[in-house]
Amino acid sequence: MKQVYETYSAEETYRLGQKFGERAQPGQIYTLTGDLGTGKTVFTQGFAAGMGIRESVNSPTFTILQEYEEGRLPFYHFDVYRIGDAQEMEEIGYEDYFFGEGVCMIEWAELIEELLPDYCVRIFIEKDLEKGFDYRKIEERKQSDNEDSCA
Repeated sequence: MKQVYETYSAEETYRLGQKFGERAQPGQIYTLTGDLGTGKTVFTQGFAAGMGIRESVNSPTFTILQEYEEGRLPFYHFDVYRIGDAQEMEEIGYEDYFFGEGVCMIEWAELIEELLPDYCVRIFIEKDLEKGFDYRKIEERKQSDNEDSCA
């Protein structure tokens, strides 16, 4: 199943992420794919807010993983941009996070594709400058048609 959303400001991207976070369920894995500067972190900040997380959420580019326990579910925010190979994910014990009761958000997930289960909710974010500087096309892809969309 594929669902396409369009946002025209960082605030709209944040609010869309918030809607996704409000519906997140234990054990879900979300992947975020998009070029630098497309709004992956803004979307994730909204997602975290939707899960009830009030602390500041930033991209964990240098640490690979940030854990947030204060929301309604544990939230694990991965940024694998600097990962050299999948072995590094094994070193941080990714399976405990991917297959636990929390919710994972993985930026640059295409770099660890071989580790991802089929049931991930895949989010693709693209810019289109012809539609405006802050325009974003956000595409959600799920394996199954019987899952609810988030907007």
